[in-house]
Amino acid sequence: MAATARLHVRMDKEVKARALATLAEIGLSPADAVRLLFHRIAADQAFPEELKVPNAATRAAMAESRAILADRAARADRLVRRGPLLVLATDGEEIASGEAERGLEAVRQRGPKR
Repeated sequence: MAATARLHVRMDKEVKARALATLAEIGLSPADAVRLLFHRIAADQAFPEELKVPNAATRAAMAESRAILADRAARADRLVRRGPLLVLATDGEEIASGEAERGLEAVRQRGPKR
């Protein structure tokens, strides 16, 4: 038998629990799964799953998504700091006002949706 080596891995408890449950259904021990993974990596000279570095278009989309989320969070923070508000949504645009009349007047000026 070839000499063996020990491998110690730290991971999130929830991920470990879900993975162990799946392995049990398959009939593999965690050690068997790691051995299979390492054998595949060694044999194929690659990771068994395709992992890619995002290209420029994907990175731009990811940055845009983060910016949208940051903007939404900032708007929500501003609304919370202002206190009780009347928030009206018209034509996809939010109108926030501490005074109901001001918000309603803005809606009246816009006219009905077409």
